[in-house]
Amino acid sequence: MSVPLLKIGVVLSTMAMITNWMSQTLPSLVGLNTTKLMAAPGGIPDRSIGVLPTNPEESWQVYSSAQDSEGRCICTVVAPQQAMCSRDARTKQLRQLLEKVQNMTQSIQVLDKRTQRDLQYVEKMEIQLRGLETKFQQVEESHRQNIAKQYKAIKAKMEELRPLIPVLEEYKADAKLVLQFKEEVQNLTSVLNQLQEEMGAYDYKELQNRVSNLEDRLRACMQKLACGKLTGISEPITIKTSGSRFGSWMTDPLAPEGDTRVWYMDGYHNNRFVREYRSFQDFMTGDNFTSHRLPHPWSGTGQVVYNGSIYFNKFQSHIIIKFDFKTSMMSKSRPLEYAGFNNMYHYAWGGHSDIDLMVDEGGLWAVYATNQNAGNIVISKLNPNTLQIIKSWSTDHPKRSAGEAFMICGTLYVTNGYAGGTKVYYAFNTNSSTYEYIDIALQNKYSHISMLDYNPRDRALYAWNNGHQVLYNVTLYHVIRSEEL
Repeated sequence: MSVPLLKIGVVLSTMAMITNWMSQTLPSLVGLNTTKLMAAPGGIPDRSIGVLPTNPEESWQVYSSAQDSEGRCICTVVAPQQAMCSRDARTKQLRQLLEKVQNMTQSIQVLDKRTQRDLQYVEKMEIQLRGLETKFQQVEESHRQNIAKQYKAIKAKMEELRPLIPVLEEYKADAKLVLQFKEEVQNLTSVLNQLQEEMGAYDYKELQNRVSNLEDRLRACMQKLACGKLTGISEPITIKTSGSRFGSWMTDPLAPEGDTRVWYMDGYHNNRFVREYRSFQDFMTGDNFTSHRLPHPWSGTGQVVYNGSIYFNKFQSHIIIKFDFKTSMMSKSRPLEYAGFNNMYHYAWGGHSDIDLMVDEGGLWAVYATNQNAGNIVISKLNPNTLQIIKSWSTDHPKRSAGEAFMICGTLYVTNGYAGGTKVYYAFNTNSSTYEYIDIALQNKYSHISMLDYNPRDRALYAWNNGHQVLYNVTLYHVIRSEEL
């Protein structure tokens, strides 16, 4: 019995290794520009992507950087521009296309190398899984009843692993997809090199379409890798201790590169002043902030900053307001029909948290409850410009029983409480309109969470934990299906 148990341990350990790599390292390697938050000296999360001192003719520019599963630094770079004679405009256009394809080639080569290496782990796992299943069948057929009972208990564990087999098959298919990308880029590179020697041998527009099509497909592949199912939450990183027991803080997931402004809102009612800190460092030190006065006080801690505007629930109402920071004006307001308010359907901790606005990779969402749905959670996708409901989903989870909630890749994740021991235990997938119960630990370091929101740019959870502003990294597991590309 010790040998099969040991093999099961190997399978689980290997699966964890692949899951961790796919969710955190691979997207950065292929140029997704996602951020893995790590505490740098002084507790500052590292979001930097740097460029070495420049000589335009000779320097190497860092395209993206990350750490692999063994802690080594991996960088994707763009080589210095090669000197060449520009005879005319078409030569310049072709050179630009060639450079674009070369950049994609480097990303795909890194992706291919890592995929092939991890494919070896996958194939090894598949052999172990199928071997275990065969052994269990042999034991049941050849041993007496009392011995077979002992092995049936182990077989039950095997049944839990059986769903991994189709996942492994899909992963092998994904590896073939990467090889297909690699071959297409090699073909395009060959054509472009030939054209540099024989101008006019190929229609430029058709060639440009081929490059654009491949670039779009590769980008779609990368976006699939950036999204996935939540499988783990890291230990908390305490950024700052300030404010009252309740509040919210956030960054803009659609902010341009290098924009690390932080917005800070203390309390859950009777306040209408939002602090905007110039950078993450300024937020930590309390320096260089601007106060914005909202046209109405907010309700709860479910505010969100998205594409330069803040969206919030007007106090003692079911009205959603969009406030533009650049113009300092309310650009839109609209009632969220049938939504409970004024502590009718709050989260378990109270605090007028009836309406929770949130953002994920798909856009803007509202989470609330209605009388029509018997006080259970309703999820609505909102148009960020008009605030109109695009589509709604009714769940069977009571809003008052939820500690907090957040959206990742179209799935709502709900915690079982807000104080003491906390975990994420319920997930509703809007893509399939199905739910499941899960068990993902969430360390509640300061014993009272009154705000928990996901930022898709940072791939992190922002939390307000009893007067502490805290970050959590998340681990996502994803499988690409070729028919989706």
